[in-house]
Amino acid sequence: MDSFLVITALGEDRPGIINRLAAAVSDAGCNVVDSRMTVLGGEFAIIQMVGGRWDALAKLETALPGIGDELGLHIHLKRTQDRTRAADLLPYAVEVVAMDHPGIVHQLAQFFSARGINIRDLSTSRYPAAHTGTPMFAVNILLEIPGNTQIAVMREEFLDFCDQMNLDAVFEPVKH
Repeated sequence: MDSFLVITALGEDRPGIINRLAAAVSDAGCNVVDSRMTVLGGEFAIIQMVGGRWDALAKLETALPGIGDELGLHIHLKRTQDRTRAADLLPYAVEVVAMDHPGIVHQLAQFFSARGINIRDLSTSRYPAAHTGTPMFAVNILLEIPGNTQIAVMREEFLDFCDQMNLDAVFEPVKH
C-alpha cells in the first residue's frame, strides 16, 4: 500500500528546478501523484503529492533537504493519506472576472464558506484589459457542493451576489 508525502518548495526561479525535483522523486522510487507548479514574480513555487512505499518516501525525505540547499529552495515535507471524498459531493466550476480591486477572493470565499461549500482548488491572475489597459482580475474555482444543496437556488444567490459586487461570473457543473 502506498504512503504519501506532500512537498512544498519556494525559491528564486531558474531553469532546471522541475527536472531536478522530478529526478529526485524518480530516483527514490516514488511517483508524482498530483502537483501544481508556477512562477510568481521571480519566485518558483511548487506543491506536489508524491506516492510510494514507506521506505521509498523515507529515502526521498532524506535526499530533499540537500537538494533544497543545492537549488536554493525552501522545502517543507509532510506525510499525508490519500484523500477520501464523500460520494455525495458535486463538482462545480466558477469563473469570475472583474476590474481588479482588493477583497475579491475574500468575498468569494466568504460566500461559499457561509453555505458549507468547500473550495477544492482556486487560482487567480491579474492582467490588463484589451484596448484600455485597465487592471483586470480573474478567479477560477473548483467547488465541492454537498448533494443535498438546491443548486438552482444557490446559483441564483451566487449570480445575484456577483451582480451586487460588480463581478462577471459563470457557474457550471464540471463535465468529466
